[in-house]
Amino acid sequence: MALESHKERPAVSVVIPNWNGRRWLEGCLASVAEQTLAPDEVVVVDNGSTDGSLEYLRCDHPRVRVVELAYNSGFARAANLGLDAASGELVALLNNDVRLSPTWLETIVGAFWREPRVACVACKILELGDPSIVYDAGDILRRDGVCEQRGRFCADDGRWDQPGEVFGACAAAAVYRREAVLQTGGFDERYFAYLEDVELALRLRLAGWRCLYVPAVAWHAGEGSSHRLRGGHHRLVARNTLLLVAKAFPLRWLPLVLYRQLGWGWHAVRERRLRSHLSGLLAALPLLPSMLRERRRAAGSATLPISVVIPPRSFRGRRAADHPAGRSSRATAR
Repeated sequence: MALESHKERPAVSVVIPNWNGRRWLEGCLASVAEQTLAPDEVVVVDNGSTDGSLEYLRCDHPRVRVVELAYNSGFARAANLGLDAASGELVALLNNDVRLSPTWLETIVGAFWREPRVACVACKILELGDPSIVYDAGDILRRDGVCEQRGRFCADDGRWDQPGEVFGACAAAAVYRREAVLQTGGFDERYFAYLEDVELALRLRLAGWRCLYVPAVAWHAGEGSSHRLRGGHHRLVARNTLLLVAKAFPLRWLPLVLYRQLGWGWHAVRERRLRSHLSGLLAALPLLPSMLRERRRAAGSATLPISVVIPPRSFRGRRAADHPAGRSSRATAR
């Protein structure tokens, strides 16, 4: 939906967390500059980069506001600091390895128009290396603890061109209502990276907020920085899935979660990454007590019951995903 006039539209900030992403920043910022709806500001939160990112930003993009951190504090904290620094009512959160189609921001901001209970809008993210393949078309959380990326690994053949409502948005390229995110506590920085957007989406939905999907196109280089993380992204996904389940899922869903955990363990064995998988599960243990303590408070403040927010879905076979391919786990890399 196009905005009726520039004066009537909400202020929009673009926030880009960056960690040693110098090789990606030029393309990302160029696509932001080419938007048909120009953002009011661009904020880059740098997580202690040592690859010349800061020097590049100072020399080539002096109008970009930079928040400098001394070390890699994780995507979740960088996103929160960007939200704090942003002045816009809406905040477009982008990975540094994302490229946007020229009408991306205008289309997504238009989806917020006269929709006061929409907290975020997801988009159609395609693979940067192979634009014929879908990376993410909105997320859906299941009762076994898996977050499905709609369309993941599927051909971009028109199935993901219809707008609608989804559970949540992949934070690699999404627009958030700043007030809603701040009211619900922002991204959980204990997650560091991976599934922090899923956990935030769950809190937003429990609080009564909605997430829309529009087929505005962005391109994303999956695993752009995940290979540099200790233990890789699989370790963080294993850890953070347990944290998400411990904090929010009812005990009656435990058999589904155990079934999925056993399946993931078997896949880790077959793919020869059992050590990193077990390392992630063990890393969750110190945080589980705090997550369990937060369960009662989270349930008491919820507007909607979790059984409504996460309805029953198939969790076995090809019907487990919300698309014909049947493979879209958020265990894939950001």
